[in-house]
Amino acid sequence: MKTIHAPWRIDYILGPKPDTCVFCLPEGTHEDEKRCVLHRAEHCFVIMNIFPYSNGHLMVTPFRHVSNITELTAEESHEVMDYVQKCAFILQQAFKPHGLNIGVNIGEAAGAGIREHLHVHLVPRWNGDHSFMAVMSETSVLPEHLRSTYERLKPYFDNLQR
Repeated sequence: MKTIHAPWRIDYILGPKPDTCVFCLPEGTHEDEKRCVLHRAEHCFVIMNIFPYSNGHLMVTPFRHVSNITELTAEESHEVMDYVQKCAFILQQAFKPHGLNIGVNIGEAAGAGIREHLHVHLVPRWNGDHSFMAVMSETSVLPEHLRSTYERLKPYFDNLQR
């Protein structure tokens, strides 16, 4: 049996869990790079998943702390969807995936890992990207380091108009 190392996971496994919502950002941008925030709009922001299913796994999240899509205002809802479209375009340009999974998990029963704060997932997918690894050994293989992915995507988001 081969061993695959994912040393960044130990920080999550053993590290302290925050008492506050990980999606409630401070007003200033001083923590954005550390938190992997790629872009801030008026009603939402784009953040990388720091424990991704696949390289380039992004989330579009409203600033307002709501748990259900039905709680969004029309302006929030429209901007979130606008940024889902922008993220899809950027991921297609930057990573050339064969497909994208885009989805929202509302509630624990639906698979929401952080059910208290709504977020839309965008996960780039490639034919054979997880193949037997995920199915047989429940292992995910990420070929690019999280920081490299951030540095690759950040210029695309820096060019977006707010």
